[in-house]
Amino acid sequence: MAAPDRSSPASDGETFRCSGALTIGRAGSTARELDAMPEGMTIDLSDVERMDTVGAWLIHRTQRDRGAKLVGAAPEVEALLEQVAAADHPVRVRPDIRPPLARTLEDIGTWTFETGRTLLGLIGFFGATLIGFGNVIRRPSRLRVNAVVQAFDSVGVRALGIIGLMSFLIGVVIGQQGAVQLAQFGAEVYTINLIGRLTVRELGPLMTAIMVAGRSGSAFAAQIGTMKITEEIDAMRTIGVSPIEALVVPRVLAAVLMMPLLAFFSMLLGIIGGGVFCWLILKIPPATFAMRISEVVPVHDLYVGLIKAPVFGFIIALGGCFQGMLVSGNSEEVGRRTTNAVVQSIFMVIVLDAVFAVFFSKIGWL
Repeated sequence: MAAPDRSSPASDGETFRCSGALTIGRAGSTARELDAMPEGMTIDLSDVERMDTVGAWLIHRTQRDRGAKLVGAAPEVEALLEQVAAADHPVRVRPDIRPPLARTLEDIGTWTFETGRTLLGLIGFFGATLIGFGNVIRRPSRLRVNAVVQAFDSVGVRALGIIGLMSFLIGVVIGQQGAVQLAQFGAEVYTINLIGRLTVRELGPLMTAIMVAGRSGSAFAAQIGTMKITEEIDAMRTIGVSPIEALVVPRVLAAVLMMPLLAFFSMLLGIIGGGVFCWLILKIPPATFAMRISEVVPVHDLYVGLIKAPVFGFIIALGGCFQGMLVSGNSEEVGRRTTNAVVQSIFMVIVLDAVFAVFFSKIGWL
């Protein structure tokens, strides 16, 4: 390989003749020799056999900064030099500072667009899930019983401990805070009313739904998202297995069936927690507490909680599976979609809880 060499000065400056390969292996020596040449040089590339992007950049930089003239370049060398020149543009170190109002409006518009697109996608996924349930009902043999039982264990049995502890402590907190406020009016006995109605009607199903969303909804999104990345779902479609029937239907069915049981368990533990507080702090005997609970908590409060629970379970499972199906790209996307599943599920549960509150008040279940 011949190194670039210098010839005698031409009429408009000296000529720098390059021969052989002008690649990264000769970048250091070539750069030093080019720096030693005078301004207005002529670079002769007629003997260059091979050139890479580093060599092309050295030639382009010399032509740009020192006004060098290029001669004798082969067509492929000229094409490479043109590509390097096209890529030579200053990099913006700091982004343009836009007015705060414009940034706010853009953020609101982006959020609105993403929310609308997610809502439309969720509605479509809801329809696909209903179709999957319809196919399973028409052909019960397509129901994957093992998957349903495994989902029962994941959503229900393994959640009993954390939900029971959380509900017990919430019952204690409600009793303590209610007693502090009611003591100002000498009405500590009405702490039982507060514990019973608030736990059975609202906090039992709502806190259970939030816990299931954070525990099982995120798991659904992560499991299905990982299967998307590893192309297991594509393989299922290839062999004629519907991912909705195989993955979504068992999880949704398990969440719908287990949520009323978990909500009832949460109500029971919340009342027990409040009863323990009333017994130890307010000196209300357990028998009195139980009798008072049966008097002040109407049966329709229990119906309200048990009606809301399966709806919450359906929304949580649907949101988790939907976000899992949206995963694409890499493992970072799994984490992002899992977070979206939890946030989306909790938001929809709270919105539905408000809708239920208005509905039940309209029909007289107060």
